[in-house]
Amino acid sequence: MPFVLYLLGLAVFAQGTSEFMLSGLLPDIARELDTSLSAAGALTSAFAVGMVVGAPLLALLSLRWPRRRALLAFLVTFLLVHVLGAVTPDYGVLLATRAVAALANAGFLAVALATAASMVAPDAKGRATSVLLGGTTMACVAGVPAGALLGELWGWRSAFWAVALVSVPAVLAILWSVPAAPAPRSVADGPRAGAELRALRSPRLVVLLLLGALVNGATFCAFTYLAPLVTEVTGLGSGWVPALLALFGLGSFAGVSVAGRLADARPLRLLALGGPALLAGWIVTALAAGNPVAVPVLLLVQGALSFAVGSTLVSQVLYAATGAPALGGGFATAALNVGAALGPWCGGAALTAGLGYRSPLWVSALLTALALLAGGLARVPRRRPATAARRAVRPSRTEDSAAPSTTAGEPADGRRMR
Repeated sequence: MPFVLYLLGLAVFAQGTSEFMLSGLLPDIARELDTSLSAAGALTSAFAVGMVVGAPLLALLSLRWPRRRALLAFLVTFLLVHVLGAVTPDYGVLLATRAVAALANAGFLAVALATAASMVAPDAKGRATSVLLGGTTMACVAGVPAGALLGELWGWRSAFWAVALVSVPAVLAILWSVPAAPAPRSVADGPRAGAELRALRSPRLVVLLLLGALVNGATFCAFTYLAPLVTEVTGLGSGWVPALLALFGLGSFAGVSVAGRLADARPLRLLALGGPALLAGWIVTALAAGNPVAVPVLLLVQGALSFAVGSTLVSQVLYAATGAPALGGGFATAALNVGAALGPWCGGAALTAGLGYRSPLWVSALLTALALLAGGLARVPRRRPATAARRAVRPSRTEDSAAPSTTAGEPADGRRMR
């Protein structure tokens, strides 16, 4: 993998940390800015909405820009609004910086996914995707706990300064390592956007985006409400919560890393085994939530399965959207964030309904089951189920006539999966 991809992953790490770190900083923000805790919580909502709206919109707008210019514009904007957020005494300004940061994050990730796919071999998009999404998992492992620690030691503003500082090396890496190629003539003349939009009409692509949203929704439903589960059901003290969150994040990083090596050659096998295992894992975790020995092991496993399946689906979106690389990355980013917003909302609704602290785990199981059902139904109309399963996760040759014979459903030597 080109080294610049790891530095792009560092930027994704900073952005993931920014997205999730407020969960440990909201009380201090509300106190210092003299606002309610629910108003402070709107800072998180503003970021989520900005990610969902911004990913496809900014991916479309950036089609006229060279990728280096787009990456720099989005990342520098992200950096500057965090500096502004770190110094502002006004809640309204801070809220605006969160929305702008989310837009910049969404645009950056959409273009970064397309850039990563273009910098590797045609059959290595899964590994490239895993490098970028590895930044998100490391944000869960190290970034969010570090942000909470900084907030505890030096106030919530120090976490914003840290995010801005971590973004600087990625800015320099983009300047030095991403080619400064001019925008293609087709982009400058205008037809590129229409061509990319037409390429997104593939039913297979729609199914993959739906599956990505459902799987990510299940992941963040459980992750968001892990603290009350651990303290109220498992019976562990609150001091265990950061450790178990980090354990889930370590599993996530392992899952992304392993999936990156398998998703290009064996995507169907990974999804066919990982999807049902993920569903079974959520069910077992819900049933065994009162066991303090089983819960850490299950969280590690579920973190690995969740991100292995999720990152594979993202890489398959890039394969399926070979005719729309920028918008494919944008819609993949939007789908993940739809899930990240939908899952916690569903889990919160279950808790509000009085279904107990295990209920978010059952909601995660339900969302995963819906993903498996949707994936299965999408293959029903096909004449040959075995072949249809391959087609559900790899691009057809007609979608990218210029692509080499290697596809997501075939290993590099051209042999089809069995």
